[in-house]
Amino acid sequence: MSISNYYEHAPQGGFPKSIVIMLHGVGSNGQDLISLAPMLAKYVPEAVFISPDAPFHCDMVPEGYPNSYQWFSLQDRDPDKMLAGVQSVMPLVEHFIEGMLEKYGLEHKNLVLLGFSQGTMTSLYVAPRLKEKIAGVLGYSGAMLGGDVSEVKQKMPIHLVHGEADDVVTVEAWGAAKQALMGLGFPFSGHTTAGLTHSIDMAGIQSGGDFLKEVLKV
Repeated sequence: MSISNYYEHAPQGGFPKSIVIMLHGVGSNGQDLISLAPMLAKYVPEAVFISPDAPFHCDMVPEGYPNSYQWFSLQDRDPDKMLAGVQSVMPLVEHFIEGMLEKYGLEHKNLVLLGFSQGTMTSLYVAPRLKEKIAGVLGYSGAMLGGDVSEVKQKMPIHLVHGEADDVVTVEAWGAAKQALMGLGFPFSGHTTAGLTHSIDMAGIQSGGDFLKEVLKV
């Protein structure tokens, strides 16, 4: 099993100087998140945006339903089961990251992981456990899954955005992630938005774009 299919938004002219890998939510696909790339690229015009399909068919939709993927199963929301799921997919995500960095001749310091919902959960787990420090993690509407903090190797800036009316991943997950990350010494930023459901609004695009611009040193 591997991550093979992905969508790309490349900079106009010249070779990219940085890379943003976008991890979608459960039941979605890479084509969904890549639609954000043109808006975010205004902040980091020399970045290439890569949005892969997760490696597994979503087990909450009928078999054969097209373009519906997951990083790990969410049928059982037991924290230990979700942790085991993200642990199992980490090697696949890490292998994909290494391949994209090699393809574009870039280093970990040139990379941001961007996630939405389950993609944020995956990004927050994977990034601190990579062999080298990346530029940052930008997460929307997600949560931080548990795990042994002794596994944390790298502490990069993390920017999280969450809707206060989110009824899929409640806003309490944002507060819990903030407390945990700051307690571990991660540079943390982000905000919650009143009235916003499980989605990304223009305020989130703007603050996320500013974060990309800062950590990728544009």
